[in-house]
Amino acid sequence: MTAKLRILTGINRTSGPSSGSTIIVNDIYGSMLEFSTTFLGREPVDPAWNYSFDELIPLTTPKRPQGPEFDAYVAQLTREVSTLIEQVRPNVIHAQNPGFALSLALVRAAGSIPVISIAHGPEVIVAERDERERELLREVVTASAFVVAPTAALAGRIDRLTGRRCVDRISVIPWGIPLNDVRVREYPSVGTGPLSLVYAGRLDANKSAVTGIEAIAVAGQPHRLTIIGRGPEKEALRERVRVLGVQNRVEFSPFLPRRELWQRLPEFDALVFTTHDSEAFGLVAVEAQAHGLPVAYANLPEMAETLRHAGTPFTPGDPASLASALDELARDAHWRNALIRAGLDNSRRYDITETARQLADLTTDVVYRARR
Repeated sequence: MTAKLRILTGINRTSGPSSGSTIIVNDIYGSMLEFSTTFLGREPVDPAWNYSFDELIPLTTPKRPQGPEFDAYVAQLTREVSTLIEQVRPNVIHAQNPGFALSLALVRAAGSIPVISIAHGPEVIVAERDERERELLREVVTASAFVVAPTAALAGRIDRLTGRRCVDRISVIPWGIPLNDVRVREYPSVGTGPLSLVYAGRLDANKSAVTGIEAIAVAGQPHRLTIIGRGPEKEALRERVRVLGVQNRVEFSPFLPRRELWQRLPEFDALVFTTHDSEAFGLVAVEAQAHGLPVAYANLPEMAETLRHAGTPFTPGDPASLASALDELARDAHWRNALIRAGLDNSRRYDITETARQLADLTTDVVYRARR
């Protein structure tokens, strides 16, 4: 019996299903059964997380952000990763978030082990804003046999950031969801009254949940919005709700694990996806579509690629534009039902098993090329 190829990967944050990155990575490697995966994360490890990795190793090097101590931090992290590589003896390394500290440590410690970089989006945002971050991203990409991005739009941004030096080494592999776990409630959307809306995601400046709040305040109909998530902007968002006087139409709900979020999605009439600046793929929009919700989305290149014509776009960061889109959805049940049908069809393009198959094929090819 042929031994499984061993992958070493990781995300430099607390280990649990609390972010899109950890959720998608767990899904992917759980579907790559022909590989043995060791994942490097951080304490605390969520005891309720049913992770799919063969092994999870918490890193012990104290985490330090960019600043005067960053280089020393990465050097210490690289020494720890070098020791772990000797223990795990991987055939290939998957460097998540190329340019962030753990990806730097992995490529610097890799030696002759081939590396595949996997982009998630936040590292591209910071690299576009800061030259030092661009240098770090270029270092990881240059050291990688291939770079994987979930959309062609994100791949193009990485290509530009690296001076088009990796154009022949970028592979677009769309993300996916476990479609077998989706239970769609088939029902027609009727009536022309106000909508029950949901936002689900991190509460930070880029995700721009404030656009949804301000749209509620200026919309022509008294729509209601439930905001599900956590993040640094939460208190500021609460204050904005108070200032706008829409406390009776905006509700905050804590972060929900995906299983619980999926159970709640059918309660709503539509999902609002409000990212202002940059988005890698927009996984929660696909999840909403798979559950029969129409999606109003900020018209970013990555989102237009993911959703195609199966959503209703609005101008990013423009509450009036979002309000107009929501009012149109509210007064036209035929349009809502058309979006529901188109969204269901669109979501079926994104099965996690296909994501895993494509990444597995690429990984196997990279490993065997390195052996020649």
